[in-house]
This record gives sequence, C-alpha cells and structure tokens, in this order.
Amino acid sequence: MSDRAHRARTVARLAAVQALYQMETAGAGSEAVIREFGEFRFDRDVDDMALAPADEAFFAKLVRGAVEQQARLDRAIRRRLAEGWRLERIDATLRAVLRVGAFELVGGDAPTEVVIDEYVEIAKSFFDGPEAGFVNAALDGIARDERPA
Repeated sequence: MSDRAHRARTVARLAAVQALYQMETAGAGSEAVIREFGEFRFDRDVDDMALAPADEAFFAKLVRGAVEQQARLDRAIRRRLAEGWRLERIDATLRAVLRVGAFELVGGDAPTEVVIDEYVEIAKSFFDGPEAGFVNAALDGIARDERPA
C-alpha cells in the first residue's frame, strides 16, 4: 500500500470514530452521517489548510460494519473490561475507538499490528491519560479472541 493510500485509510479510521461518536451523542443514523461526512467534511479546507484526503469507501465500510455488528463487537469489548465495569461507563469517544477498532479486527484484512497501532494513535489524539494503553490491551485481546492464529 502506498504512503498516500495509508494516510487516506488513517483519515478514514479517525473519521469513522468521529462518526460513531456523533451517531451516539446526536442520535443520527449511519447513512445520514456517512452522507454528511462525504458532503461536508471530506476534501475540505479548514482554516485555509487542506486536509489529507480520506478513503471514503473504507470510511463507509467501517461505519456501516461497526453499526451492523455492534452487538457482537460490544460483547468482544466487554470481555476485555475489568470486572464490574460496564461498557456504558466508558467515555463515548473511547467506546467509538474500541468499536471501530474491534470491527476492523473482526471484519477486516489489515494486519493486526497495523490495526492496533492505528487505533492507539487515534486514542492518543483524543486522550492524554491511560486510555491509549487500554485501547492497546483491549484490541490486542480482541484480536487474540477473534482472529485465527
């Protein structure tokens, strides 16, 4: 994969996390959010700076897949929570990172290490605390549970 294609996928992953967060907090549906991102967020300049292009088809696949498989993904994530923790207690952004990352591990073909690294970096872009380490551990465990060796 070229460096440009890799960057486009990275942007798509970040946007998918933002889309899931938006869907949860605003109650928007997946198709409406996918359409909104395509029409108003991708290929736009922000403060006179061009944003990196996104792989929009990959973005849509991540959003749709995470929504369609949310029950399965949530079960996989719950198995990685400390005893007594409920998924609902986790920050909405962190839930979105975990759900999209888990979907990509369950339904994607990117190497496990790439997927985990990408979502750890996304977590770091939102959080300054231990959340990135939690994402690393949770996604690593989900990969061991869900991906054949």
